Amino acid sequence: MDEEVVPVLHVDDAEVAVAWYARLGFTKQWEHRFEPGFPAFVEVARGLGMRLFLSEHQGDARPDTLIYLRVLDVDAAASEFGVPVEDAPWAREIELRDPDGNRLRIGTPKE
Repeated sequence: MDEEVVPVLHVDDAEVAVAWYARLGFTKQWEHRFEPGFPAFVEVARGLGMRLFLSEHQGDARPDTLIYLRVLDVDAAASEFGVPVEDAPWAREIELRDPDGNRLRIGTPKE
């Protein structure tokens, strides 16, 4: 196992969140509930190096969290969501909010 950091984002409805993150190329890896009808805890991943935990549990993560995703093609994500790409000195970037208000800054580093 490689060591890694996996951000936890709070979501109200994991199913809705999984569908939204699928638009960014994430796929659902697994889901856990202690019992039927209990809050969901889901992992989504994109490629080998990006994982997120999406949690319906109260107290997991703070609202308005910001995470940064480095991607190979920020233009594809910008096109999917209909937002303009901004040029920063370090990367070409966009910023999105998921359905629960979590902020994602997504960028392709400049060489």
